[in-house]
Amino acid sequence: MTILRTRTPQSPQTTAAALEPFRLMRDFMRWDPLRDYDLGGPEMAFMPSFDVKETPDAYQFKADLPGILEADLEISLEGTRLTVAGKREEEILKEGERTHLAERSHGRFSRTFTLPEDVEGEKVVAELRNGVLTLMVPKRPEVRPRKINVSLG
Repeated sequence: MTILRTRTPQSPQTTAAALEPFRLMRDFMRWDPLRDYDLGGPEMAFMPSFDVKETPDAYQFKADLPGILEADLEISLEGTRLTVAGKREEEILKEGERTHLAERSHGRFSRTFTLPEDVEGEKVVAELRNGVLTLMVPKRPEVRPRKINVSLG
């Protein structure tokens, strides 16, 4: 059985999309100069991507973590440093099975984010549902925007 990896031709990216700084940095961080050499170790390390969004009341972190169990996930907040760590196990081949193509990554990962001083660390909420981790880090009430009424005098 021969499995060929093919790519569909894509049109050239527009200049703005090609020079998007966060995409360039993500691609650079995943670049591995030794990827094509078999050094006996794992071919790819598992490193989930995160989306971070700020709302008026909180900071929201989302990450796709398919195949990760809650027991294999560790989330900690020390001061203003939020750390998400975990592992995804490699599938074990049963007798008589062999791998023709293995592109899914596995292993341990750890991501650390530095938060602003205005967070309430005691009220962080974490939820893992359908392979998506959602973290809500609320802001302190005194830094949340509030509406000020104007009285006619």
